[in-house]
Parts: sequence; structure tokens; C-alpha cells
Amino acid sequence: MHFSVNQNAFALITGASSGIGQATARQLAALGKNLIIVARRQERLAALHQELESEHGITVKTYSLDVSDLKAVETFYQDIANLKVDMLINNAGLSRGKEPFEHYDFKDWEEMIDINIKGFLKVAQLAIPFLKETAGHIVNLSSTAGLEAYEGGNVYGGTKSFVQMISKSLRIDLLGTGIRVTDIAPGAVNTEFSTIRFHGNKDKADAVYQGFTELTADDIADNIVYCVTRPPHVNIESLVVYPTAQASPRIFSKK
Repeated sequence: MHFSVNQNAFALITGASSGIGQATARQLAALGKNLIIVARRQERLAALHQELESEHGITVKTYSLDVSDLKAVETFYQDIANLKVDMLINNAGLSRGKEPFEHYDFKDWEEMIDINIKGFLKVAQLAIPFLKETAGHIVNLSSTAGLEAYEGGNVYGGTKSFVQMISKSLRIDLLGTGIRVTDIAPGAVNTEFSTIRFHGNKDKADAVYQGFTELTADDIADNIVYCVTRPPHVNIESLVVYPTAQASPRIFSKK
């Protein structure tokens, strides 16, 4: 496996303190990639920073950042202005709640929109000048929830459909720059996602993954690494990744 872009540049990963973002950081670090890891939880970033630098001899820079704070995102990009970035893993996102539309807590909708749409957009837009210089790669994390509606998925699914449309739009708008764009839509992945969705209710979250073998964060990181290590003339535009026991966002084979 090889990098088709500058080995000395940095991969920028949002939502890197857990789940898919953390797994991707570990896999890229194992290949010798320098990293800028971003998340809200500074203590987790610090631990990951120490682990990856000591194990792999790479350079890791950490930033505590809530991507829904758009001014903070702007400041972050100013802070890294002198660094070369050839990869954005635009991973930060969440779901809150799983209720019928009429009963949903509007604050949960706002949080999803602020992070999954506004923050996602700001992170992607401000990365483009960096990526033009390095003919880099944007990997956006959407979801199978953006492909097909399911009960209680309403606004979360809408935000992930948005991510998929922006990914396609970026492919068109960036054509000729050398920047590659990939959308990855995971199905059921056992991370902190459901615990966050259900506001910390671990029992409710664990029940989501009972009766079948779910995907892991490493499974999705494997796909991300595959996409970013293709030769420069190859762009994997989109990947949909389900567990074998899942056929759609709402259809499972459970035992």
C-alpha cells in the first residue's frame, strides 16, 4: 500500500477522539502519515497524540475544536496556515434522538444541523486552498441513512443526504484541480454513535447491535485508507458499506 500524495504533508481528521475518526488516525499513522487530529475532547486527543507519535515516529498535531463553532473553525485554519495538508477526513458528525417527526426535540435537530451541515461545510470549504496546493483528497463520511429513510431518522437522514449531495457537487466544482473527493456511507457501525444518539443511554444503544455482527470503526477506516492510497488518476467517488446481516437502514437478519 502506498500514498499517492505527499508523504510529508498532514492528514486532517475531524471527530478523531473516538470511533471511525480515531480508527482512521491509527491506520494512517501505521502507514507513516503525519496527522492533524481534531475533536472536542482534548484529553482523548492528547492520549492519542502520545500513542501515535511514540509508536510510529510521525508528527501529530492536536486541536480541541467543536466544528459547530464556525468562528473557531476559521481560527483553527489560520493556526495551521503554514502546514501542508493533502487529506481531509471530514468525519465529525452525530445523531441526536430517534423520534417521530412531530415529537422530536427541536434542539436535537439544531445540533445535528449545526454539526452535520454547517460545521461539515465550513471544514470542507476552508480546506480547499490547502488541498489545491497538494492535489489532495477529501473523504466525507455520510451514512446509509442518507440513502433511505427509516423510522425516527428524519433530520439525521436529511443531513446525511446533504453530505452525499455536497460530495458529488465538490467532485464537479473541483474537477481539474487534482483534488479527489470520496463519500463513504456506513451502515450499522458499533461506535459511540448510538450512545450519543440516545443521550448516554447505554442499554438502549447496546440493543441496536444485538443479534448480528455489526461493522467496527476499523472496518470503515480500512475503506478510507483504501480510497486515499489509490494512484492519483483513480477517484473512488462513493462507497456504501453494510454489515453482511444488514440490507438497508431498517432491514436486518438478527438471531
